[in-house]
Amino acid sequence: MLSKILIANRGEIACRIIRTARRMGIATVAVYSEVDAAALHVAVADEARLIGPPPPRDSYLNIAAILAAAQGSGAEAIHPGYGFLSENADFAEACAAAGLVFIGPPAEAIRAMGSKATAKALMETRGVPVVPGYHGAEQDDRRLFAEAERIGFPVMIKASAGGGGRGMRIVEAAGGFAGALDGARREAAGAFGDDRMLIERYLECPRHIEVQVFGDSHGNLVHLFERDCSIQRRHQKVVEEAPAPALETASDNPDRAAMTEAALAAARAVGYVGAGTVEFIVPTDPEGDDAFYFMEMNTRLQVEHPVTEAVTGIDLVEWQLRIAAGEPLPLRQQEIALSGHAIEARLYAENPANGFLPSTGTLHALCLPQGDGVRVESGVRAGDRVTPFYDPMIAKIIAWGEDRETARARLGRALADTALYGVATNLGFLARIVGDPEFAAGRVDTGFIERRRAALLAPPGPVPDLARAAAALHRLSARGTSAPGPAAADRFSPWTRLDGWRLNLDDAPQSLTFRCGAEEWTVSARRDGGGWRLGLGERQVAAAAERGADGRLAVTLDGVRLAARVLEHDAALAVFAADKSWIIEAVDPLVPPPGAAAIAGRLTAPMPGRVVQLLVAAGDRVRQGQPMLVVEAMKMEHTIAAPRDGTVAAIHYAPGDLVEEGAELIALAAPESGPA
Repeated sequence: MLSKILIANRGEIACRIIRTARRMGIATVAVYSEVDAAALHVAVADEARLIGPPPPRDSYLNIAAILAAAQGSGAEAIHPGYGFLSENADFAEACAAAGLVFIGPPAEAIRAMGSKATAKALMETRGVPVVPGYHGAEQDDRRLFAEAERIGFPVMIKASAGGGGRGMRIVEAAGGFAGALDGARREAAGAFGDDRMLIERYLECPRHIEVQVFGDSHGNLVHLFERDCSIQRRHQKVVEEAPAPALETASDNPDRAAMTEAALAAARAVGYVGAGTVEFIVPTDPEGDDAFYFMEMNTRLQVEHPVTEAVTGIDLVEWQLRIAAGEPLPLRQQEIALSGHAIEARLYAENPANGFLPSTGTLHALCLPQGDGVRVESGVRAGDRVTPFYDPMIAKIIAWGEDRETARARLGRALADTALYGVATNLGFLARIVGDPEFAAGRVDTGFIERRRAALLAPPGPVPDLARAAAALHRLSARGTSAPGPAAADRFSPWTRLDGWRLNLDDAPQSLTFRCGAEEWTVSARRDGGGWRLGLGERQVAAAAERGADGRLAVTLDGVRLAARVLEHDAALAVFAADKSWIIEAVDPLVPPPGAAAIAGRLTAPMPGRVVQLLVAAGDRVRQGQPMLVVEAMKMEHTIAAPRDGTVAAIHYAPGDLVEEGAELIALAAPESGPA
């Protein structure tokens, strides 16, 4: 068995690998960039080594720096995690040349399957159906466009290397092909260092089902059943589950048998060793006899591997480590069985109300769920900063149950028990997916989010009385805390009290003013026995609050007891209640309100990032909604459009420049006033 490994990754997957390695008695070495010096994976590893500046190409993609760290630490092997260098055949070969074990498949298998084009060509020779398309080596624009016309629009442009939805574009008609190809190539080159593309027929709303496979160096190969990853946004998985709801749980299901056998054939074709995932597209309306199509093989551990672990009872990282050490597979195929159902939701720092743009900032507070059947994988803590350099995942929340409905209900409860403050997140969006009746019925496909968009992205309504009361009671409780410092030495002194006490007027009313978006309100509060009498608009309620050991606030309104959680930073409160959340600002009535009007004509960066393309020049006339500039943040491209018709007065940044959130990118000339 290995005695010391280096993890060439960061975040939750690095923490995940460290946990299993520690249980097995294996020492761990973390690597980190300058911006990750205080990261959780650095803190929990036995040893950590700095490998470079924040940009991935200078740190987590820097092969020389990682190999030097491994050799300097005395590590015997390198675990690449997922993303970064995990599917880089050159890295696997460099590890071997340096005398290090690469905890993954052979470089030849990575090359064969790491290129989607090569993999599809290989599958065709093995009789595995593939989506009609072009997977050839000729990559000039004219050839790719001709192939797209031959296939017939709509088509999907895909990066031949990598995954995670990067370098992918759907093209509905010929006129949009050139621009989509340019953007996909640029994104793929930035994320994977490889801008080769393939073109495929776009299948509308299929299911995305993948099979987990494992091989060892003794010629043994098994599958660990399938996962359904159909709930996607921008080709990025959001919710995953095992087994697939479209398949019966019986292990002898014919559709499952055909798909798992095809997955094993794919792995067998390249002499696969280690953990891998074979991904299939399953049309909702199959053409002919093809019930599924091979899509690609990921030659690494997947983000969603915990759901497979939950339903098989197998630690996939332990299997990786044992196989890398030369051991045979611990179990034979007939010894691997399904048990129950598991669902995973990916919690991201992103703003669903603003086109899912990534959100950066400090996690001032973070409360993650616990309980029977609930598992959380995270690489951050309260106080950590979400930066624009890496994937914005905060946590993976996984729930297991004896059946799908139990798992779904547990996941819904776990999401309701999750609370954090400091960045915008998709928490409410995830809760609405899990609670959606279509999802509950198992009617999932890749068009689910777009089809259910109105329900999943419904605008927030007015702040309810529960949230208003929770905010007020939280602030009143804070006011009742004695002031710190020398003045508090006399605990009987009235001058240390912050609860609004006044001489001979201990029950004097207090007023608290709050703001949430455009809403502003005042809550009146008067002591009422051991509780409060709150004025919530025209309604007077008897209210009380009790804070539990877990930080939750038990709010009682007119005899009805409800649970809430309030997180506070500076003058802002994040209130979580009834499976929803609100950011509520405590308003000082003596401070004038900030101006809400934006300066007309200012085009600002919605997030920190790097300018990759300018689409206009000074003096150009633009129309509202016209693309003007492309910003890359967190490995994805975001197009910034004109907020109104006008003329470009000035451009403040050039391609390659880094920009901070809120920075003015482009100025539009003031609109000319019309005739009097």
